[in-house]
This record gives sequence, structure tokens and C-alpha cells, in this order.
Amino acid sequence: MKLETVAGTAVSDAGVRAPAALNRRQMNIVFTAITLGMLLAALDQTIVATALPTIVADLGGKGHVAWVVTAYLLAETVATVLTGKFGDMFGRKFIFQLSAVIFVVGSAVCGVAQDMIMLIAARAVQGFGAGGLMVTAMALIADVIPLRDRGRYQGALGAVFGVTTVIGPTLGGLFTDHLTWRWAFYINVPIAIVMIAITAVAIPTVRAAVRPVIDYAGIALVALGSSGLILGLSWGGNEYAWDSPVIIGLFVGSVVLLAAFVFVELRAPEPMLPMHLFANPVFTICSVLSFIVGFALLGAMTFLPTYLQFVNGVSATASGLRTLPLIAGLFLTSIMSGVLISRTGRYRIFPIAGCAVMAVGLYLMSTMSAATSTWVESIYMFVFGLGVGLSMQTLTIAVQNTVHYADLGTATSGVTFFRTLGSAFGTAVFGTLYSNQLTSELAAVFAQTPRIPVEATESPVALKALPDALAAPIIEAYANTIGHVFRWVVPVAILGFVVALFLKEVPLRDAAREAATDMGDGFSAPMSDDRVDQLELAIGETVRRSRADPLFLDRILTDAGGDITPAPAWALSQIHLYNTVRGQARLSDIAHRHHMPPDVLRPTFEDLQRTGHVRLAGDDIHLTPAGQAQIDRLQTAWRHWLDEHIDDWTLADPTDRALLDRALDNIATRLVDEESRRHPVLI
Repeated sequence: MKLETVAGTAVSDAGVRAPAALNRRQMNIVFTAITLGMLLAALDQTIVATALPTIVADLGGKGHVAWVVTAYLLAETVATVLTGKFGDMFGRKFIFQLSAVIFVVGSAVCGVAQDMIMLIAARAVQGFGAGGLMVTAMALIADVIPLRDRGRYQGALGAVFGVTTVIGPTLGGLFTDHLTWRWAFYINVPIAIVMIAITAVAIPTVRAAVRPVIDYAGIALVALGSSGLILGLSWGGNEYAWDSPVIIGLFVGSVVLLAAFVFVELRAPEPMLPMHLFANPVFTICSVLSFIVGFALLGAMTFLPTYLQFVNGVSATASGLRTLPLIAGLFLTSIMSGVLISRTGRYRIFPIAGCAVMAVGLYLMSTMSAATSTWVESIYMFVFGLGVGLSMQTLTIAVQNTVHYADLGTATSGVTFFRTLGSAFGTAVFGTLYSNQLTSELAAVFAQTPRIPVEATESPVALKALPDALAAPIIEAYANTIGHVFRWVVPVAILGFVVALFLKEVPLRDAAREAATDMGDGFSAPMSDDRVDQLELAIGETVRRSRADPLFLDRILTDAGGDITPAPAWALSQIHLYNTVRGQARLSDIAHRHHMPPDVLRPTFEDLQRTGHVRLAGDDIHLTPAGQAQIDRLQTAWRHWLDEHIDDWTLADPTDRALLDRALDNIATRLVDEESRRHPVLI
């Protein structure tokens, strides 16, 4: 197998990167930098929710308020598709840093925005940077974290994505009340600068050996088609009549663009979303459900703080805190469903129940008014959160459990793509329903009470300063508007319930069963579409579970011939590793890498020389044909073990099997080194 070296890192002809040799402290520093990137990107999805009323009061543009969130999500959706490929082309470290710079520029411009259009444009720039940060953050974990630890680190990163997404409104409220809403964006700048500095020093440069093919046409068509639909839904009945040439043109143009997208994807050599995936009913249904969950969750989280500030009269900070019951419900059922799926191997019931509970929660929230107590509102939000949590956890697991290995990366990223796209559509539709209804409600209020100042209808602070008699009709208008929005979204959740009934239950693979307890997967953080990364993660979890067996390593060595013990096996793997990466193995290099004096290791290599496996020439170590044969047997033993432990993958397709074989050959080489290094007895 051909290997190249990029900045001291082994790279195979399959495009697989060998992990850099980092110690625990270095890995934690790298993980801190990566986590900061994920934190910033995920946080800014929702941090503006509690600030929106104040932003509208400062900048105007009430009819465009939903686009402050939608522009971010739509740009993020496009970026998650592009930057994964760019990372393979230019190096993930560079793309991560470039994404951070784009994110910083967008954040700074958001902070100084003087009108709503400027803010929306800056949010789109910020969203593009955020999408790159999220995808390359996950991919960097695969580059620098050893296989045996990768599941833990990626799970933690996914959990960061989930937690920061849902606590964003509370933080946004704190900035709005105690500083200014602009600090929700300014705060990103120093954090991102620190992150860029850490990555420049700590993260090794790794680049794929194979130049990826980027589906520019497909990405452009789906972005333009989706944007056209969202614009039509946002402007319809607001900026333009539903039957106006502009709205009709947007819808017709979007349909044409999306049809062209399907046509292009059917012919693209490496499509961003392979159409044959939709032949898998599990993928199709999970994609629809993912869209619906994103639609309901982000739409509700964007407009609930507005309701709480105008109707209940609470501060921006308090409106974020008052949404915590929703978050609590989401966390509870997300964790609970993951545990139950892992134990029972059954997942179909959870999205069915989740969509039903979500519909009930939306209906209950649609009945809220100024007379509804805080406790009752909290219960209603908690019910909605329960439904969302039940629905979210299953979707990625179900898809990874049924697709071919060759489609693993694209299928996983595809489900996440639909969730983010659903979030953008949900925010836009919520915004349209909100703007249209509020305009009608406030027109009736002004007709009955012309003495009401206009600023009181745009600012919660100004509304709170009004006498009760003047404030009451405005409060009622906002309560009716939010109720109207949630009532119209109930059918969307019911549609999800009907769709979920058709979800097929397939026995869980071991890797999918293990992933079910990973809270990070439940939040569908954007993932790399690299199928090798996805497979390595699954194998890493299998290895981690197997290490509990004290005879684990003995079985591998027995399969490799039975006449080799751990110490010489480790020494041979080190020679092979250094021959691969540097072209020559030296005793001093191996000793330095493991923080050992060379004299401590020399007896082991002298024993190998006596058995005819190596030849020592001073500091240089050379493999003999017998030593190379033993290395081949060790790799084959690992290869057999891996094959046996993933025999529940779908491998009927010969191409699928060939791709898996190439990947496993590479992984087996890596595991020889990683597994031997963790056993003190080996040195």
C-alpha cells in the first residue's frame, strides 16, 4: 500500500490519515481549541432569540426579523457541505482557521450593524464560517485523536453542540439586559482569536492524499432552490401578496432549481446527496423526520422568548431562563431514549411517540395567554421538549444502522443537512405566520386605541412603561399571534407522526447500539462525510469495549502465529511505523517518542535480532524478511479480528466490500501501534 508523508503524518492511498503522535496534554489542548470553535458556531444559532425584540426596537425591520436566524442557518447548511471537501483539499487545520476568520468578520459586522439588512447579511457571513467550524471540528478529532479515544472526544464535542444550542437564548438575554445585544456578537471576537492562536501552534497539518471531487453545481442548485422557497415563504402575505408575480416566480424558480439539482445529482461523480440513498426507506423517512424536528425546535426557540417578553413582561435574561423547561424535557428524553435503544435494540417507537408528544406540546403552547401562569407555561414547554428529545436521538442511529458502508458518511451528513435545512425553513415559516398575524392584530389595536405609541408595539421595555389599560390590547395581540403560530405548526408535527409510522425497524448493529447512548449523536451535530472517519469511529468503540477482556490482546497474538509475545510485537510495530512515516526506524527516535532511555528498550530489539526479525546497525534498525513476515501476520490478525466484529455491516455490494477492505487494512496498521502503546507491559 502506497503511503505519503504530509508534515510527519502517514497518509495512505485510500486517503486515510494516521493520527499525529500527541500526548494526553497536547490532545487536551487541541480538543480545547476545537471545542471553542464548536461552542461559538452552535451558540450563535440561538443566541439572538432573546435579543430579537430589542434588535427590532433598535434597528426596525420587524417584518425581516426571522431572517436574522434564517440567514445564519441557511449559510451554515451550505458551508457544512462545502468545507468538508475543502478540508480534504487544503487541509482541515487551514479550513478550520479560515472558517474562524470568516466567523470573526461576520460577528464584528453584526455587532456594528446599523440596520436590519446589514445585520442579516453579516449573519449569513457568520453562518458560513460557523458551518465550516462545525464540520472541520468533528473532522479534526479524527485527524489527531487516537482511535481508541475518538468516540469519547467526538461524543463530548457533540454534547457541546447540543448544550450550547439550547442555552444560547439565556446567554443572549444576559448580554442584552446587562450590556447590549451587540455584545452577543462582540464576545465571539476575542474567543475566536484565542482559538486561532491555539490551533496555529497545537494542531498538526494533515491533508488527504486523494484530491476530492466537489459537487459545486449540486451545492449551488440546492442552496439557490432552498433560498428561493424560504424567500417566498417569508415574503408571501408580508412583502407581497401570495398571488403576486414575485412570489409565484420564486416558487416556480425554486421548483425548477431543485429539479435541476436532482438531475445533476443523478449524474455527478461524487454527489453531495446521492439520490440512490432515497431508495433506502429508512434514510428517506429519517430525513423527513429530521427536517420536521429542526423545523419545530428552532422555530419555537426563536419566537418563545418574544412571547415571554411581550406577554409576560419578563426581561431578556428571564425569557431565556423561562425556556429551560423545554431544554430539560429535551435532555431527559434524549438520554432516556438512548439508554433504552442501547438495551433493547429497538428504536421505531421513539420518533412515533416523539412526534405525537411534540404535537400535543405545540397545541398546549398555542393556548397560552397573559392569564396563563408561569407553572402552566413551563409544563407546556416541558411537554414540547419531551417530544423533541424522543424524536432527535433515533434518526442518526437508524440511518447509520441500515446504509451501506460506502454511503455511511454521506447518509449521516445528509440527515444532519435536512435537520439544519428544516431549522431554516421552520424559522422562516414561523416568522411569516408571526409577521402576518401580528400586523393584523396590531392594526385592530390601533383602530380601537389610536393613542397607543408605535414604539410600545416594538419594544418590550416601552410596552412595560405603558399604563395597564393601554398595554393590555398589545399584550393580547402578541399572545394571539404566538398562539396562531403554534396552532399552524401542530399539523407539521402530526405529519411527522404519520411519517414515523412507516419507519422500518432493523436489528441494531453493535456500533449503532453503542452510539445510542452518546448524547452528542442525539443532537445531530454536523459531521464529516468522510466514510473512513465514520467507520473508524465505529471500530474504535468496538475496540474500546473489547479492551475489558484481559485475553483480548492474547487472542490477536495467537492468531498472528502464537509464537510472539507482547514485547516483541510492540517493538516490531514501532519499527514498521517509523519505516512507514520516516523511511527509517531508529532506536533513539522510538525511545524519545515514548519518553524512555534508549538503553531500556535496546534489550528488546537485541532479542529480535537474535530471533532473526531485525538487524541492528548502531542506532538504525532494519527489518529482515522474517520480521516483515511477522508484521504482515500481525496486521492480518488485526484484520481478521476487525472483520469478525463488524460482520453485521451491509456488505453485499462488491464495491462496498472493496472500500471496506482498503479502509480496514489501513486501520489495522494503526491499531497495531495504538493498542500496543497503551500496554505498559509491552515496554
